Amino acid sequence: MVSLFRAVLLSLMFLQFLVNQITKADDYSFNNASSNFTFPARRLASGCNLFQGKWVVDSSYPLYDFSACPFIDPEFNCQKYGRPDKTYLKYRWQPFACNLPRFNGLDFLERWRGKKIMFVGDSLSLNQWESLSCMIHSWVPKAKYTLVRREPLSWVTFEDYGVKLMLYHTPYLVDMVGERGGRVLKLDSIRSGRAWRGMDMLIFNTWHWWTHKGRTQPWNYLQEGGMMYKDMNRLIAFYKGLTTWAKWVNANVDPTKTKVFFQGVSPTHYEGRDWNEPSQSCARETQPFFGLRYPAGTPMASVVVNKVFSRIRVPVYLLDVTTLSQYRKDGHPSYYGGYHSGLDCSHWCLPGLPDTWNQLLYAALIS
Repeated sequence: MVSLFRAVLLSLMFLQFLVNQITKADDYSFNNASSNFTFPARRLASGCNLFQGKWVVDSSYPLYDFSACPFIDPEFNCQKYGRPDKTYLKYRWQPFACNLPRFNGLDFLERWRGKKIMFVGDSLSLNQWESLSCMIHSWVPKAKYTLVRREPLSWVTFEDYGVKLMLYHTPYLVDMVGERGGRVLKLDSIRSGRAWRGMDMLIFNTWHWWTHKGRTQPWNYLQEGGMMYKDMNRLIAFYKGLTTWAKWVNANVDPTKTKVFFQGVSPTHYEGRDWNEPSQSCARETQPFFGLRYPAGTPMASVVVNKVFSRIRVPVYLLDVTTLSQYRKDGHPSYYGGYHSGLDCSHWCLPGLPDTWNQLLYAALIS
């Protein structure tokens, strides 16, 4: 009974901490929206924060044609599966204090010739992996490539350059295993991390599956140490799991050999009240949110990410895409993802928003 009371008390204290941090984060984001002050890991050498900006129309967009890219899964291929509008394809991210470097696929291939790059995470990592593959392919459309799709590891190799783009599918980063009583999500175990070693670049992502409950929840129990739980507050579980990932990075990554990125929380747009339109969802949205401050504010999951980042010793670059992605309520497949039943306001059309994530990745690599 005492240990249970202590666990509940610690959970409440942690949640109160998150609420306080979110208030500070929202105040900072609003009061400094046009400021040059940024965290060192998120700025170019010029001091420009790439993640503070606005969406502008650019007639030269998109960066590639969906019909010319052989890597797009049906669920992201909105134009192929009937999305009638095209304006969402024409928006370019414009930082307030500088210009985002234009992606150059040839330059990327030369810089990473003979290297292995791995995306690690859930279907948002799949979204970003396919986007980068298309962006590179558009620069070398006649180059030989190899595509292998398996579970959990898939890859695209651009043979002429020896560049291998890999995808390791693991929705939680920590392990989920089958045991006698059911599937167990082990908050303090990353045995699958053995497959991530030896990469030249790692891009991690996790969050969306931590919120799934009921029929869409793929596990039966949570485990930490010798304790089994039927459930717990999902933010606390996320914090524990991400802390395990941070420990793995500290113990297994040599920063002189491997660059590490973490993709910030990708928002959903199922609830129109998030942008002050309570009766709406992402369906039929054709324009971004253009206000300076997104009404829903900073997601609590982003606060958890920043808290865990404060404890990582190895340099990890945060692709802080949350706010710029919150603005893109128009960028989801909604009902135009092939082979996907129902409304999808979680993933992103390709071409589309993940191309900007990869432009930000490219900017970080060349700055």
